[in-house]
Amino acid sequence: MIFLKLFWTFLKIGIFTFGGGYSMVALIQNEVVEKQGWMTAQEFTDILAISQMTPGPMGINTATYAGYTAVVNSGLPIWEGILGSLIASFAVIILPIIAMWIVYSYLSRHRDNPVVDTMFRILRLTVVGLIAAAALLLLTKESFGLPGLNKQFIVSIILFVAVFYFSYWRRTNPILLILASGIVGLAVYSF
Repeated sequence: MIFLKLFWTFLKIGIFTFGGGYSMVALIQNEVVEKQGWMTAQEFTDILAISQMTPGPMGINTATYAGYTAVVNSGLPIWEGILGSLIASFAVIILPIIAMWIVYSYLSRHRDNPVVDTMFRILRLTVVGLIAAAALLLLTKESFGLPGLNKQFIVSIILFVAVFYFSYWRRTNPILLILASGIVGLAVYSF
């Protein structure tokens, strides 16, 4: 039964998400933590961190790890967790692949249509909203600690401001920012 729920949940997420992995975060979190209760908010935060660090699209990585965690947390063996990860990954990509094939076929014939141009303008605004929602979703006590004068919250805010500054205004290579943030985090939390 969990496999059918997993398939249906990630099928809905895959077809109703525009803008990539970060725009999926709010939907995935709502489904797997709030509605289905397959994992805790802390487990979901850990899955997001792993999904961002591993190669590949973040949305698919999140679906893969969430599918595995949901099945294993329900008490099933690890090999069924692997099946859960495959089902979630397949479900989240199958309808978007079909939709993109259909859209591509249409757009290649109607490139200069004003209705198509208007549709893309509206979609751009929608994607910005979805990504903003994902950013707000990540502002949790699991990610930043509780607001106040505790070490985790202060370090998180300082790292956020520094990374924002160096990425937005200084155009620093993101890989260098990730490495620097990891070194700072390791240094702060090791001592």
